[in-house]
Amino acid sequence: MTLTSFSETIADDARADESRARGTRTRRRATRILGSLVSAVVVLWGAATAAFLAQLALPGDRATAILNIRTGQAQQRTAEELAPIIQQYGLHDPVIVQYLGYLGGLLRGDLGTSYQQFRPVWNIISEQLGATLVLTLSGIALAWVLMTVWVVLTAGRAPRIRALGSAVDTAVAGMPPYWLGILLLLVFALQLRWFPVMGGTGIAGLVLPALTLAIPLAGFMGQATRTEFERALEQPFVLSARMRGMGDLAIRLRHVLRHASIPAITLTGWALGATISGAVIVESIFSRPGIGDTLVTAVSTQDLPVVTGIVVLVALIYVVANVLVDIAYSLIDPRITT
Repeated sequence: MTLTSFSETIADDARADESRARGTRTRRRATRILGSLVSAVVVLWGAATAAFLAQLALPGDRATAILNIRTGQAQQRTAEELAPIIQQYGLHDPVIVQYLGYLGGLLRGDLGTSYQQFRPVWNIISEQLGATLVLTLSGIALAWVLMTVWVVLTAGRAPRIRALGSAVDTAVAGMPPYWLGILLLLVFALQLRWFPVMGGTGIAGLVLPALTLAIPLAGFMGQATRTEFERALEQPFVLSARMRGMGDLAIRLRHVLRHASIPAITLTGWALGATISGAVIVESIFSRPGIGDTLVTAVSTQDLPVVTGIVVLVALIYVVANVLVDIAYSLIDPRITT
């Protein structure tokens, strides 16, 4: 065998090995994505089942309970009064038939009909969903800003500064939103009068609610990012950048942060679902429009279809966001295949 033939054989073997490795990575990535989709379906099914069972938990006869909720009067009802309710909600069917019909309605986007407003639940929620999404996305964006600034300033510094940075991350990550919201309201709205007491749809009314959501989330993401940030500071590319005369802040922002932010990116899907859930509480504290006020009203009036509709919708947003982040993470970092 000539030297040329030997070299060509080695090259062919290398290409074959690379092709097999690519195929293996693709299969593993597909398996990971499929697993995420299956998990999402299971979570949504569990949330839908819990929502259906919650509607069955009304005390006494369900038709009577629904009619009493509608009229606001607890009393015995005649068969003639109950007949339209039984027909509308299919209460004459066996429970399993009602359950399958409920799941089928969810697949068609039908969240049910409000006991109080006699309107489709989706129409009620959609009218308020935009304000909640604005608050949620503002909170996440602000959390990224706070986390980035704090980690860049404190990670990899002197031991006392590093300890302070880590301690602050831990402290703010554990702050309950309702407690933090009331504190911000007392200080910045009632005492300093920098922001309105009653939240509105303007920028000024958005600041304190967004901060209430952002501060704990920034602490949580900071805990995940700080370790990776300090590990990245020890990598050879940092030394190479310093030898080229690049300043410390530029290295941290242009090189280290890009490598260290991957754990925070993976938390974004979780953060979206958690922040929407927190927004329900925050909207009540700051009297902001959104699904929080809708949920409070529905709970107080026992309007279970609206309550369960919000639960299912939040679960849907949560799992979709997590699946998208998981897919994006697998594509961004091919090493994550198992």
